[in-house]
Amino acid sequence: MQGFTGFLWLLNLGLTVFSAFALVDAAIRREDAYRAADKKTKPFWLIILALALVVNLIFGVLSFLPIIGLIATIVYMVDVRPALRALPGGGRPHRGSSSDGPYGPYNGGR
Repeated sequence: MQGFTGFLWLLNLGLTVFSAFALVDAAIRREDAYRAADKKTKPFWLIILALALVVNLIFGVLSFLPIIGLIATIVYMVDVRPALRALPGGGRPHRGSSSDGPYGPYNGGR
């Protein structure tokens, strides 16, 4: 019985890490990328993935609620995330250089 308990603990740890990764990934994507990819909004996915993480932390793997959270996390990872990454810039915030002006990079008047 101790081996089964250890297996469930490892499974719960893996699901928690998977849910946390999906939540962090959803948080770093731009809001407009979700609309451009024709997926739900960023707050929608943040709420769903945060609920999945919290339910997984509270209930473990012996309830049906973490399974619902796992399904939501899998949907994000196999459907939403690839659509966001396919956009120009990968759906991440633009990290311009310090010489970028309002209309693009400043080239020193050349």
